[in-house]
Amino acid sequence: MTSSFTASSGTPDSLTRDALTVLQPGFGGTTAPDWLLRRIGEGLASVGLFGRNIRTPEQVAALTAQLRAEREDIVVAIDEESGDVTRLEVRTGSSFPGNHALGAVDDVSLTRGVAAELGRRLADCGVTFNWAPSADVNSDPGNPVIGVRSFGADPDLVARHTGAYIEGMQSSGVAACAKHFPGHGDTAVDSHHAVPHIAADADVLAARELAPFRAAIAAGTRAVMSAHISVPALDPDLPGTLSRRILTDLLRGELGFDGLIVTDGIEMRAISGTYGIERGTVLAVAAGCDAICVGGGLHDELTVLRLRDALVAAVRAG
Repeated sequence: MTSSFTASSGTPDSLTRDALTVLQPGFGGTTAPDWLLRRIGEGLASVGLFGRNIRTPEQVAALTAQLRAEREDIVVAIDEESGDVTRLEVRTGSSFPGNHALGAVDDVSLTRGVAAELGRRLADCGVTFNWAPSADVNSDPGNPVIGVRSFGADPDLVARHTGAYIEGMQSSGVAACAKHFPGHGDTAVDSHHAVPHIAADADVLAARELAPFRAAIAAGTRAVMSAHISVPALDPDLPGTLSRRILTDLLRGELGFDGLIVTDGIEMRAISGTYGIERGTVLAVAAGCDAICVGGGLHDELTVLRLRDALVAAVRAG
């Protein structure tokens, strides 16, 4: 029994429940494992689905019903961008055009319609939250991680289609999530492997990187995902996910965003290799993140318990 459980009953105390509500973990298998159902009963309020969890739409619907039987209001998230990044159609490839194709056509009504239909399919499967769209301006043509996931290299075009995508997705009852704040397009490094660095000055960032996020907020996006990137013009010391200047002062204060801030995968090397996932999780919450995404690479019960206990210990230590 850990110190975060009450000694008398073995049930989680309120602080432990609060710590669990912050996490958005993944898991293995096409049905919910026992450990996951148990943690939902203890306060876990969100889970993430990945390709490993998906066989057919009917199977996903049964899986989400299984989760919802444990907690009716559980948030079921997925990383479904369509195009090159698909989970629903991971075995066949997406039947929907990705952002780059939509940006090339440059018909915002088409983008809105594609996102609405994709949202309907997600909703039919019981998914309520999509970690999409990418609102990154692909200003570095050598970018190894964004590329065709972006609507394009022109900030105005990306802003138009980001807003349209969010309107379409949310019209189907699925929350959208503009990513990767404050903008991952001008990077030559993949944050899955190391910390990318953006050298642009504040004026360039305001005109280029932030334009699509302003459009996302104007369109009513329910969530924004942080990026594990170093942007010295905004914060010389900490990457976006861990930066109070970037998430609280800029995103909330200057841009006026009042929805959910979720991290990119906290197990990605940009965070885990520099700070460790426990310390990274604590710093992200302190910076202003409301939810910690974990599970693209780590998706076991021990990871959930490590992050839960790190948050509990940090609060108790002041």
